[in-house]
Amino acid sequence: MEQMANSSSFHEFLLLAFADTRELQLLHFSLFLAIYLAALLANGLIITAIACDHRLHTPMYFFLLNLSFLDLTFISTTVPKSMANFLSDNRAISYSGCVAQVLSFTSCISAEYCILTVMAYDRYVAICRPLHYGTLMSSRACVRMAAAAWATGFLNALLHTATTFSIPFCQGNEVEQFFCEIPKIHKLSCSESYLREFGLLVVSASLVFGCFIFIVLSYVQIFRAVLRIPSEQSRHKAFSMCLPHLVVVSLFVFTSFFAYLKPPSISSPVLDLVLAALYAVLPPAVNPLIYSVRNKELQDALKKPYSDLFSVLTVPSPVLNKRP
Repeated sequence: MEQMANSSSFHEFLLLAFADTRELQLLHFSLFLAIYLAALLANGLIITAIACDHRLHTPMYFFLLNLSFLDLTFISTTVPKSMANFLSDNRAISYSGCVAQVLSFTSCISAEYCILTVMAYDRYVAICRPLHYGTLMSSRACVRMAAAAWATGFLNALLHTATTFSIPFCQGNEVEQFFCEIPKIHKLSCSESYLREFGLLVVSASLVFGCFIFIVLSYVQIFRAVLRIPSEQSRHKAFSMCLPHLVVVSLFVFTSFFAYLKPPSISSPVLDLVLAALYAVLPPAVNPLIYSVRNKELQDALKKPYSDLFSVLTVPSPVLNKRP
């Protein structure tokens, strides 16, 4: 009992380091910095373009705006602290900082999954029920769906965070990950709270598989409708509209599923670090590229500020061209 009482009295956790040598730590810092700056720049450009261009004030781009905000918050939750640890050669994170990181990380990953599900519904209505699109995807309906996604993510994260940090820890304070991850924190528990963990698993599985089945069924209906379109040009346009979202969903789902559901026989600290980086660091930097690479409307919106600036700079000044 004394050991259990002292287990929750420590004030910090120790995160797993990527490497012990100083040179490799600086290399990892440079790599994370490059990815973080790329994510900030790419998502910031998309947010600015959608907010400033009235042609992009549609449901599809409204949800893409929410996705970019989530990606910025998502990567900012874990990467800056990891970079600070790399640079200072320090593995510590405060107890309250770990709680905040778990809450923010879980909230973002849950809300992003819900937003991707709503985006699948938007594509389904646009292709399968175009005559009802204005009614089903009105401004009020879009705001409500986005708010429901954010609220679901926060409530799910609040439940997991409260449950995780209400248990005593007596297996030390070393978290085998470069950020505070719930499964790794559970390994520090000294209480056999199987019922509590099973309840959390049921809640998470219901949310994850419910959204996953909805996305799959939506795309089954979408592909059936697209294949019935007689015009090849219209089919190509419909596929181009859905392909980026499908790639983002696949990247997000398969990396996170494999990270959490991989067989224990192949688990190792190095593999866990790599998989965590794949689903927690890479997608926020890659998602904007996937959405903009074949989207002409978004490309034009991103180019417009620079083309306007270039035209202003290249217009001859009437004062300079005025003949004496």
